[in-house]
Amino acid sequence: MRWNLRLKAAEQGIWKSTEMRRRLAEAGLEISAGKMSALWSGTPTTVRLDDLDVICHVLDCEANELLIRELDKVAARRPRRVADNTPAGTTMTPRLGRNRTLPPA
Repeated sequence: MRWNLRLKAAEQGIWKSTEMRRRLAEAGLEISAGKMSALWSGTPTTVRLDDLDVICHVLDCEANELLIRELDKVAARRPRRVADNTPAGTTMTPRLGRNRTLPPA
């Protein structure tokens, strides 16, 4: 996911995090300077749904305009097949330890 807060804020004429923080406070959401900095400067690891609702209200947008899906990153996380003869849909189980194999039968 890509966090799109700054672009949506700019579309509403909000260019500084302090202005955004003031507008959020007017809407009933008090955010610390540190949390506002994290929301403004990068992609936050967590956002409370209640907070997201107020942010969307202030920016007059929907949540899907703030959280942009990145399908290429999802595809990159899929496990790769080891050999071409591996059947499609087969999941690979990683071996734990130091390249151990099963004991002889």
